[in-house]
Amino acid sequence: MKLNPNADLFIPDGKPLPEAAARTTHLGIGAHQDDLEFMAYHGIAECFHRQDKWFGGVILTDGKGSSRAGPYKDWTDDQVAAERVQEQRRAAILGEFSFVAQLGFPSKEVRDVKATGPRADLQAILAAAQPEVVYLHNPADKHQTHVGVTLRAIEAMRALPAADRPRKVVGCEVWRSLDWLLDADKVVLPVSQRLNLAAALNGVFDSQITGGKRYDLAVMGRRLANATFFDAYASDTETHLQWAMDLTPLVQDPSLDIEAYTLGFVDRLKGDISAAIRKSL
Repeated sequence: MKLNPNADLFIPDGKPLPEAAARTTHLGIGAHQDDLEFMAYHGIAECFHRQDKWFGGVILTDGKGSSRAGPYKDWTDDQVAAERVQEQRRAAILGEFSFVAQLGFPSKEVRDVKATGPRADLQAILAAAQPEVVYLHNPADKHQTHVGVTLRAIEAMRALPAADRPRKVVGCEVWRSLDWLLDADKVVLPVSQRLNLAAALNGVFDSQITGGKRYDLAVMGRRLANATFFDAYASDTETHLQWAMDLTPLVQDPSLDIEAYTLGFVDRLKGDISAAIRKSL
């Protein structure tokens, strides 16, 4: 698995790379350090303390553009980037990842469809790991870099032989909640298990939290709200839920248009709102 020279590859238990890649069943692909813990906790928890399931992580960007305040307010981009790499390594140890690959691309390169580096690295990782499940950002996310990561990842998976593509691909919520999806369109990810682990993973990223954004509280609050407001007519069976968008068809059928597929979710929401209003007119 050959990656670009700026990539940081870390295997918490020290296994050889071929073994760490081959055992990976669940793979999270995110834009920034902390995205995996916020959006793909379902996969991390699913694999935690297991020998038959392993979570691997990929971070595409160098993390230099983050907000910073408090003790980090005078840190340079390079200092913050180096700290974020170490934070992600600590999270990988805590979450018992099979591996984490931090590719170190500038955000603008990830967003550029003409840049071949991000797509090539992703294709190499996917070919080596051949995961069963992949967690991505969703293509309706309001963070442009998140959208860019999702598009590069879909392109990389489409380039694989059909038999080597993941059997399930989901687009998760981060910068735009997916509460607006119709219930029938929601991929429901229960994340009530090991809330202590979830909180610990979120809290690892001090450069972001103390640096100006209480992501740790916001992520857990969103999961709690999702579970509470999911069903108006039934008692809750989960205390924490995350929503995702099913992106598997986009990987299985490369002829599908990504924009049209994504807007289909919006169109179905529009139709549902219209029908509800008309019923009471």
